[in-house]
Amino acid sequence: MRFLLTEKELKPCLTFLLSCICLTLSAQHRTAITAVLDGKTLHVRQQLVFRNDSNDTLRSIVLNDWNNAYSGKDTPLSKRFSDEFSRSFYRANADQRGDTALHSVIDGNGQIVAWLRTPDHPDLVEIATGKILPGQEISLSLVYELKLPDSRFTGYGYDGKGNIRLRDCFLIPARYDDHRFARYSNENLDDCANGTTDFEVTLAVSPTVRVVSDLDVIPAEESDGLKSYRLSGENRVKYDIFIETESNFSSFKNDLVEVQNSIESKKIDDIQKAIVVDNVVRFVSANLGKPEFGKVIVSQADYAQNPFYGLNQLPSFINVFTNEFIYELKFLKTYTDKYLKQQLRLDPRADNWIFDGIQMFLMMRYIDTYYPHVKMTGGLSSLKLLKGYALMKEPFNGQYNYFYMLMARKNLDQPIGMAKDSLIRFNAQIAGKYRAGLSFKYLDAYLGGDALSKSLQEFLALNKTRQTNRADFENILRKNAPKNIDWFFKTVVDTRDIIDYKFDDVTKTQDSIRFTLKNRTGVSVPMPVYGVKKGKVVFKHWLDDAKPDSVYTFARNGADKLVLNYDNEVPEFNLRNNWRNLEGFKLNRPIKFTFFKDLEDPAYNQILFVPTLTYNLYDGLTPGIRFYNKTILDKVFAYDINPMYSSKTQSLSGATALVFNQYIRDSRLYHVKYYLTGSYFHYAPDATYLKVTPSVQFRIRENDFRDNRKQFVTLREVIVDRQPTDYIITGDTENYAVFNARYSNSKTEIASHFNFTTDFQAASDFGKTSVEMGYRKLFRNNRQLDLRLYAGTFLYNKTSGDYFSFALDRPTDYLFDNNYYGRSESSGLFSQQLILTEGGFKSKLEVPFANQWITTLNAGINVWNWVEVYADAGFVKNHNAEAKFLYDSGVRLNLVTDYFELYFPVYSSNGWELQDNYGERIRFIVTLDPKILVNLFTRKWF
Repeated sequence: MRFLLTEKELKPCLTFLLSCICLTLSAQHRTAITAVLDGKTLHVRQQLVFRNDSNDTLRSIVLNDWNNAYSGKDTPLSKRFSDEFSRSFYRANADQRGDTALHSVIDGNGQIVAWLRTPDHPDLVEIATGKILPGQEISLSLVYELKLPDSRFTGYGYDGKGNIRLRDCFLIPARYDDHRFARYSNENLDDCANGTTDFEVTLAVSPTVRVVSDLDVIPAEESDGLKSYRLSGENRVKYDIFIETESNFSSFKNDLVEVQNSIESKKIDDIQKAIVVDNVVRFVSANLGKPEFGKVIVSQADYAQNPFYGLNQLPSFINVFTNEFIYELKFLKTYTDKYLKQQLRLDPRADNWIFDGIQMFLMMRYIDTYYPHVKMTGGLSSLKLLKGYALMKEPFNGQYNYFYMLMARKNLDQPIGMAKDSLIRFNAQIAGKYRAGLSFKYLDAYLGGDALSKSLQEFLALNKTRQTNRADFENILRKNAPKNIDWFFKTVVDTRDIIDYKFDDVTKTQDSIRFTLKNRTGVSVPMPVYGVKKGKVVFKHWLDDAKPDSVYTFARNGADKLVLNYDNEVPEFNLRNNWRNLEGFKLNRPIKFTFFKDLEDPAYNQILFVPTLTYNLYDGLTPGIRFYNKTILDKVFAYDINPMYSSKTQSLSGATALVFNQYIRDSRLYHVKYYLTGSYFHYAPDATYLKVTPSVQFRIRENDFRDNRKQFVTLREVIVDRQPTDYIITGDTENYAVFNARYSNSKTEIASHFNFTTDFQAASDFGKTSVEMGYRKLFRNNRQLDLRLYAGTFLYNKTSGDYFSFALDRPTDYLFDNNYYGRSESSGLFSQQLILTEGGFKSKLEVPFANQWITTLNAGINVWNWVEVYADAGFVKNHNAEAKFLYDSGVRLNLVTDYFELYFPVYSSNGWELQDNYGERIRFIVTLDPKILVNLFTRKWF
């Protein structure tokens, strides 16, 4: 570790300080940094000149120290990882995480200056500077060490192969705006709010590596076994520095900018790359203006952190797009992102919607300009076998609306104007970005001409002169707009209000059309109406103030259909009610049968069908065909009818569901689900059951959508009709109905999990209630503790057997809720299936049921990775018998929690379990339902 500067290292610092004295510069900070790389640690000496460019008198300043966000498991960054179910950071050791060790802060008079970090923001440093008047500058000297994190967490840091990526790691003043510093912690959102700063960096590294940066780079001579690089840049809020053992960057330079590019490609030669880079650079410059800085760095690491999400992301062996097109998309997305982050001096967290809107709008315009005929599915759209699918007809840019609507239909969308750290991951990285771009496209279509393009260029030019904010952007837009655009900011940007119009009353003559509209959501925004004749547009009019009580009359021009939002300029919630047929008695939307899955086609009533195959021990393999109406997007009303054929009994079976969804936009009670389900299968070799369940479920969420807490209230009547069988004794339990009320409250993250569930059941012969509590904690030493408490009691019980009793290890599942593959088996492999409900024991003990009350505790702790030890203990109480204490213990292989687990009993109330036929004592959890398994991968997004 070195803290003394050599003559060569001291020279740039002196030059920098001299320039601070001699030059009167514009409002920005200046810093001179000398950094020496030793392994994965940077030893830094920094001279910082802070300029108070506000009208406020300051008494302290805030520096961003985002590298220190990796210092522990209780930082905002760590909590974000936990919220989004990312395990790697929690399993990493301290050496892999990294931190910042700040040794000293000294002012221009050589006095030590006090500084602190707050618990809420450990990645910010607040320095008590004393009074700083408007326009005044102060000088600070800082000495610190950056221990860099493993790059697998966020893409920044070291990769274990000698390659290092630096971004937002040095201590730089935070943005000051609206009488405050932006106190933003690192939450892996790439939105560090630095104040505009001039950089002079001397970086000493091993001579075996190469340094690439969007700052100006000048190699210097080697000294003391190190090679120094001089990096400089003025008026910067962002910087990238790559230190690589083998550089993958190639340089391209035209009359506009130099691009350092490492985007990976397949079978793309250098000439093709150069053509793509030149086209994209010129397109962006023509639409937004020439880059302010002479260099832009476009890296594969940037693309990997924020790839092009879309339906085009099929497995690599399916080449639906050409290699050239894929490369062009990757470069376009990454270059526009880097260009805007260099050019815009907006608050990157509070005003993120402007970044996203400009980027996505520009990408859509690029496709419309150069690839107007490319479809969302690329080359697949040309296959005649698939030509009937809406997915094959959808333009490439159509996917933006579908990804936004995916969240809107789930009632999970958020206002695009929200701060970026308040958005759930899917909205931050996909749906919100796309909605912002769609909103810009909507505004552009409504205004017509070049009003939006002119405004964007003016705004980018303004950013070259000073720090900007949303008000600046709004003022420029309003100045250039030929129409009133208050609705754009008040409704489209600042609310999550959904737009949904339909025709109310339509009359027609040979020459004219007269109609009124129905506004289904009460949101008043401009709406285009089209006249269509044989698939071609014969007229289009914008209804500037589309109100329900307004009457509109237009010349018919031979139109045979009247359509709202035909070209989907408006990000509308429901396009299926926008059509009105003007000829004869034809359906507004004809019926269309579609095999497998498809996009929602607003021109048709779609009925989808697909073969199915299920299995249980008594029905055997059960092929069937499923008819349903749910496309990729959720619907208000959905049906699912699945007749099947039982190969083992050679009889019919199957299941059906009718669902009505009520979404409440502005309430914690955000979803009410009414449904009627039915199923008909065998529960024994010679007996079937019919289950019919009318239900209503109330779903409750927190006001903060990022909060993983979920609450459910379910009310249902479970009606069961079982055939009697000689295989098991059914007694008087063939036919019954149970009213069930259930409340569940859970919050799940990587670091911790808690759930609380109460259950009440009432039938003619019994009534019972129970409570279940679960707790899981991942400690800092990577030990994970699991606890589960279950307690239940009968309110009344007139039954004669144990069919409705509480179970210790294997419930009878009389409500037929659980997916038992052999539900009536008492021996053999299928009897060993474990579903963790009720008592939750794993060993089969002498008192397996309780017809009065039960209380059990299940516990487990890992000893190495996914190997755990477990123990269960509890009391069971039956009528005319004393309460009995029982226990068991063993080893759990927790391969995928709740989905694939193995339990090996060791010791229990039976004694040692390691006896003959031990294989029959092993229990397993196996989940094969694809819908349940998908949740493992989607929970991090929603």
